Parts: sequence; structure tokens; C-alpha cells
Amino acid sequence: MPSHLEVWQPDGVRLVVLSAERTTVGSAPSNDVVVDSDRSVSRLHAVFERYDPGWCVRDLGSSNGTFVNGVRSSGDRVLRPGDEIRVGRTRLVYRGDPTALKVTDTAAAEPTPSLTRRERDVLVALCRPLLSGDVFTAPAPVSDIAGRLFVSEAAVKQHLLRLYDKFGLHEQRQSRRVELANEAVRRGAVALADLRPPESG
Repeated sequence: MPSHLEVWQPDGVRLVVLSAERTTVGSAPSNDVVVDSDRSVSRLHAVFERYDPGWCVRDLGSSNGTFVNGVRSSGDRVLRPGDEIRVGRTRLVYRGDPTALKVTDTAAAEPTPSLTRRERDVLVALCRPLLSGDVFTAPAPVSDIAGRLFVSEAAVKQHLLRLYDKFGLHEQRQSRRVELANEAVRRGAVALADLRPPESG
């Protein structure tokens, strides 16, 4: 059978064949898959799209989100046969050719550690010199960070010690500040936009 969705509703399960390049789901009658029995489903809730290797689902800014296997989805999410998609309280199950999409496991990116507001301020101040774009730019020294944040150097050092621990930089090396700045940028704790001074006006 071609790729299809099982749509689980109070009156039973219906099958929807995914025959078009794009299939919309929502409570409005104009959708390809109309879910009007669930008030938690938005008028235009999600879309299934076909790509050469297989199918993806994407939330369309719905009020209650789209979940794949219990995880809220943001952006395109590649589907595997048997994946459960929830729109509102309605359950959809994707059924497709298991040989059509051979997904290899990709190494998970290291998560950004949980940071306090002050720890994040210290990280941004540490990384700010990197905005210059010079290849060998060193991160800000402790004295500059302290001056920028109006705190003592001792307080900055304490924050840095906690940050080294959170980013797994346990070895006592002179290059730890450089490693911390690199890790903060690599893992998305600090973005380029964070380093730009606020526009006046």
C-alpha cells in the first residue's frame, strides 16, 4: 500500500493516502485531512510534504503544536514508518514503505547547558572580541569582563569556574577561557547577534 496516514478519531480510524506532494491537516474544511471533531486542532495545523527520500511533517504555527513520538516538532521532521504524530489531541500514525527512507543515525549535538542570567552575561562579554572576525582573536580578559558588567574580578572568576564545569572543561589549562568561548559559540549558548552592541536610537 502507498504511504498513508491512520487518523484516529472518536468514530474510528480512517486511512488517508498521501498521494499529493503536500497534504494539509487542520479543522478548516479546506484542508486535505479535516479534523473538525477536536477543538484543540488549529484551522491550518500542520502539513505533510513529500521529498525524494520520503515524507516530512511541519507544524504551521498552530496553537497547541505538532508532536512526533511525544516530542514537540519545530521545523521539518523526517518521518519513519510507525511514527505517531499528534495534532491537538488527535493521533495520526504514518505508514510508509520501510525501504523508501533509510535513515542513518546522526550524532546528536551536545546540548547547551542551563545557564543563569549572570553566567550568560559573562559568556557574552567573554566572547565579544570574537566579533572582530580576526582568526586569532583572544576572548576578553577577566578585568574587561568585570569592567563591562560592573562586578569584581573575583565574581567573574567564580562565574567562569561554574561555566568551565557546565561545559565540561575540567582540566586546569591556561587556554580554558579560549576553549570556553569556542564551546559557547559551537554549542549555541552565544550567537553572533548577542555580541553586537545594541543599536542606539
